[in-house]
Amino acid sequence: MSRKAVQLAATRRSFLRTALVGGAAATMTRSSPALGAARDIASAAAASDVKPFELDEITISDLQDGMISGKFTARSLVEKYSARIEEIDKNGPAINCVIELNPDAVSIADFLDEERKARGPRGLLHGVPVLIKDNIDTADKMMTTAGSLALVGSKPAQDSSVAQRLRAAGAVILGKTNLSEWANIRSSHSTSGWSGRGGLTKNPYALDRNPCGSSSGTGAGISANLCAVGIGTETDGSIVCPASTNGLAGIKPTVGLVSRSGIIPISHSQDGAGPMCRTVRDAAILLGALTGVDPQDWATAASQGRSLTNYAQFCDPNGLKGARIGIARKYFGFNDAVDALMEQSLDAMKKQGATLVDPADIETFGKFDESELLVFMYELKADLNAYLARLGPNAPVHTLKDIIDFNDRNRPKEMPYFGQDLFLKAEAKGPLSEKAYLDALEKNHQLTRTEGIDATMDKYHLDAIVAPTGGPAWITDLVNGDHVAGGSSNAAAVAGYPNINVTAGFISSLPVGISFFGRAWSEPTLIRVAFAFEQATKARQAPRFLATIGEG
Repeated sequence: MSRKAVQLAATRRSFLRTALVGGAAATMTRSSPALGAARDIASAAAASDVKPFELDEITISDLQDGMISGKFTARSLVEKYSARIEEIDKNGPAINCVIELNPDAVSIADFLDEERKARGPRGLLHGVPVLIKDNIDTADKMMTTAGSLALVGSKPAQDSSVAQRLRAAGAVILGKTNLSEWANIRSSHSTSGWSGRGGLTKNPYALDRNPCGSSSGTGAGISANLCAVGIGTETDGSIVCPASTNGLAGIKPTVGLVSRSGIIPISHSQDGAGPMCRTVRDAAILLGALTGVDPQDWATAASQGRSLTNYAQFCDPNGLKGARIGIARKYFGFNDAVDALMEQSLDAMKKQGATLVDPADIETFGKFDESELLVFMYELKADLNAYLARLGPNAPVHTLKDIIDFNDRNRPKEMPYFGQDLFLKAEAKGPLSEKAYLDALEKNHQLTRTEGIDATMDKYHLDAIVAPTGGPAWITDLVNGDHVAGGSSNAAAVAGYPNINVTAGFISSLPVGISFFGRAWSEPTLIRVAFAFEQATKARQAPRFLATIGEG
């Protein structure tokens, strides 16, 4: 959910004002000799063994065509993806994206195949395998742990709303994906993609690079073609950042468009689940299956009359024609190569008939970082304790304090690389009735909504705002933690507004994304312009599982 909570505070500003730092700089220079020659040789050998896969880059429409013709069945898709997971996720390059496979996937697929024969498909997702993040409850034989050993054995009594809706649409939940433990909210020095239960997930474009968090396993796994489509969650950056570093289309919806019931929380004012797919059209199809009012999530009441079940209808290749796109320049400037790639992207939009408003900056940029983190600390304690209480008396842990104590008792396994300073700060907070929390939340919404995105779009009469999602993936560093150089997720995240990442291009063989964000409930408009950009540029390339990025 939260890509890195500490970078949502004032430190983000210093990163954004420093060119070519950390991981972004590493993409433009020679690889570190400290990686170790033996490990490089082993990884290179593993990467060279990756063979083409029958389902590489296949879309939902391709899968449906195959099931209609008889080329595929839901069962055969489950078996093919499961074999590929064994081949390259658990062996070979060992990307380590999938934390657990669903032991019932084959029987579910068999049932759906029989249903298709008897009554036809339920819709576009009938028989389509999907991977979901391991903070999304499923009432089956799989656990839901947020990657933490503290929740090993936890099997919720009922499906999350996301899982319910996927099953109703006919999708096959193939398994759970690894994530940055506790959605990257445990420590201000964490390494994205690592969890105590799941270990470290690798970036399939270069195995020594980071997949970004916290939906790291979904991002890397879907990009590596280990499944048809996937679900991630975001509090700030954790759908769009791994979508960017793994070359995917990722949609972070308006808060309330998709129910959060049954998802291990960080912040009820910002949390959300959304699709992570190889194409915008697949992401739009998947989004339509997730929407709807849920009595267990009060935020979804606002989606009444605003949500749709068919977002694919907005996938118009001419969707940029006549669109007014604002350029949020204050999010640029952290990497020269990224800036150059963004200029190419902007030129592509102009050629497709878009009117660019340059600059169209959010005037409150940089003014809500500290208040965002403060809200996180209050809501994390309240929301996580409420989630754990719903698990019942047999849950392994019952409160945030129990988790902190568990981590202390199991320090060698749970905290070998980084601690839990953010958990400790959250535990020290009082109830949500405290003035400090209420003031911070009001400030967040005033600065990101009324005086932020809404004000910018009103002033310039915009359809969408664009900015670089981030830089190329940094080298994973378990000693020092993440080296995030820049990003643009925070305004939409704090506002609770939608954001879509699309691959803009590549720098040193690493994908870099561009973000389209805008007002609440503007998913149709954002999908329209994002799809048109994707079709005009066709920038995505499948990963090559390189051991590292060499010179040039």
